[in-house]
Amino acid sequence: MAGEKAFRVERVVIEALPNRTYRVELPNGHQVRAFVAGRAKERFTVNAGERVRMQMSPYDLSEGRIVVVEPVK
Repeated sequence: MAGEKAFRVERVVIEALPNRTYRVELPNGHQVRAFVAGRAKERFTVNAGERVRMQMSPYDLSEGRIVVVEPVK
């Protein structure tokens, strides 16, 4: 994902999948697979129902990279 061309979305995780991947639903109803990349895997623990910010590439809208996990209030 190129930093300049990628865009960010804020959504809610609906399901935790194997291998630290997650299913996230977008505002238009589509579900995408998301992952936590690099060293952030050690810092983030994501559960269903948590709000996350994802970075997505305009070239592949089927997956995204989780960059921030917001605490549940």
